[in-house]
Amino acid sequence: MIRQVPDQFSWVDHRLVRERYIDYLSHQASALYLFLITVSDARGLSYYGDKSLSERLSMDNSMLEQARSDLIQQKLIAYKKPLYQVLALDYRREPVTGHGDPLSVGQILQQAMGGGT
Repeated sequence: MIRQVPDQFSWVDHRLVRERYIDYLSHQASALYLFLITVSDARGLSYYGDKSLSERLSMDNSMLEQARSDLIQQKLIAYKKPLYQVLALDYRREPVTGHGDPLSVGQILQQAMGGGT
C-alpha cells in the first residue's frame, strides 16, 4: 500500500535532510524536533511542558535542555516557557555550524588565501 499524507497538519519537511539541517543535530535534538513538529499546531506552537517531554522522549532535564538549546541555536525552534514554536526552514538558508565543526574545502582554501573564515 502506498503511503498517504494524513489529514492532520503535521509533516516533516524533506529539506531537513536534503539541506543538511539534521546533520548538525544530536539524536536528542532530532527526537525533540520530530516530537515538536508532530504535536505543534498550524502556527508551529506546542505547549508540551518539560516534564511531559522528558517522559515521552526518555530524557533527563539536562538532556532536554541541551536538545532545546541545540534547536534554538540552529534556529529551528523558538522557546519561551512554556511555549515552543517550530520555525519555518525558510527562516534561514543554511545550518549554523559551531566552532568545532570541520571546514569545507572552500573554507580551507579561503583561509589559505588570507580571506579569513
